[in-house]
Amino acid sequence: MVTLDVRPQLLDALSALRDRVASVRLPLPLPGAPRARQTRAELLAQLDDYLVPRLKAPEAPLLAVVGGSTGAGKSTLVNSLVGRQVSEAGVLRPTTRTPVLVCHPDDHHWFAGMRVLPDLMRVWAPQGDEDPLPTARKTPRKQADGHGYATREVRIETVSTLPRGLAILDAPDIDSLVVDNRTLAAELICAADVWVMVTTASRYADAVPWHLLRTAKQYKATLITVLDRVPHQVLAEVSRQYGALLTRAGLGDVPRFTVPELPESAGGGGLLPASAVAPLFAWLAHHAQDPAARQYAVGRTALGALDSLGRRMPELASAVAAQHAAAVRLTSAVEDAYKKEGKRVRNRLDRGAVLAGDALTRWRGYPLDTSADELLDSLAESLAALLQCAVAAADERIAEAWRREPAAGAVVLPAPDREAAERIGMAVRRWRRVLEELAEEEVARQEKQPAPDPDGVAALLVAALLGGKRARPAGEKLAERIGVQAAVRLRDRGGELVGEHLDQVLRAERDRRLAPIEALEVSPEPQAELIAALSVLQKER
Repeated sequence: MVTLDVRPQLLDALSALRDRVASVRLPLPLPGAPRARQTRAELLAQLDDYLVPRLKAPEAPLLAVVGGSTGAGKSTLVNSLVGRQVSEAGVLRPTTRTPVLVCHPDDHHWFAGMRVLPDLMRVWAPQGDEDPLPTARKTPRKQADGHGYATREVRIETVSTLPRGLAILDAPDIDSLVVDNRTLAAELICAADVWVMVTTASRYADAVPWHLLRTAKQYKATLITVLDRVPHQVLAEVSRQYGALLTRAGLGDVPRFTVPELPESAGGGGLLPASAVAPLFAWLAHHAQDPAARQYAVGRTALGALDSLGRRMPELASAVAAQHAAAVRLTSAVEDAYKKEGKRVRNRLDRGAVLAGDALTRWRGYPLDTSADELLDSLAESLAALLQCAVAAADERIAEAWRREPAAGAVVLPAPDREAAERIGMAVRRWRRVLEELAEEEVARQEKQPAPDPDGVAALLVAALLGGKRARPAGEKLAERIGVQAAVRLRDRGGELVGEHLDQVLRAERDRRLAPIEALEVSPEPQAELIAALSVLQKER
């Protein structure tokens, strides 16, 4: 048997490329993102289910996947090819829910494991059991994404009437009303060495089968078509029209097989006469057993799939870049909003905005009608209110910017809640305690007798730091109590702590807004990694 000449370096490059595709994340709802996600899924399916296993085991049986639209007669066709009922056929649509893979008993080991279709649970009949649709046994398989055990299945059947080296897979309808069936059908087709597209005399011009045909042409896959259930009286005319459509689409050289409408075709699941499927069976058997024909069929599909990577990978990389650019815009909106509000808070502090309302009243009454502790309480509350207003204003800026950004639909800002006020209040209280300890340490250094009251020093310090020009007398009184040098030293250190505190509070709230974006794990690295992995693969080819 002729085998594909595959070097280990090519397999390594292909496996590395597969890992890069798997690492791609496309969570943001950008224009083109749904198509990019589909491209990623198709690439993974083609790499996992076909390219990597085929190049690792070029001697494995040729796999022909029978696909088509609802009611095309795929299951009846497969049953007739193998000579017994292995796939359920009937009048209810869609009939094929669990795909069925049929092979010779000697080839059973190729499909019982996870060489191909690794995400599907194996369900199989005991080898040698010739009863129709025998009771299945299951091999569980844990999914790669860690979300529990797979619920999707593929049933493995063995029949001695199929030649060694050939496997036929009956796939779900590609236009099934069940989304999971459509998705699975697309994945199974990507696993094929030979695409067998089945349509009918009444539906051969429909969009769905032609989408499959154009995809096969795009991938340069080995393709054959079956025109099924064609009434005898229009067989020649329908065949001619279908051939003309194929030629017009650039598919005139695709092998075509016509199956006439027979009593067994109608919904009972009966087998068609062997003569009705003999030409198709002969073509499949020849390409499975003849070394040259097999090499051509397998090589054409494999090389076509490899060639298609050069077109699809840059598209995926471009989508990754668009995701990162959008994430940067969302992040920048948050950072800019909090940066502007940080400057605004500092400007208001310089103008004495904290020393207003109750805090101003307390200051004017100090020390006759207001104690040091009451003054500190009112200043702390006023500072907390200023910070809460800054956070609310920043959130409004963010919401306004995000309304113009489609990607924001995947990110939910934390709703305003009591916890934000509590967090800010707690941070202000910690800062106040640090300043009180700073005042206590400075008083402890004093040689004056009696020593100044630490609470009074702390109150004057906080008023001087937060009151702006309105609290200029606070600085003067502080100098009188502890001396000019000590007052300057205390105010310098206290000013640093004010700046650090404001930055810390606003940064913590900003980071809470950034957390949902960061959780999406949108980064620029996958784009470069995709292009680099593709470049290595192309060099190895």
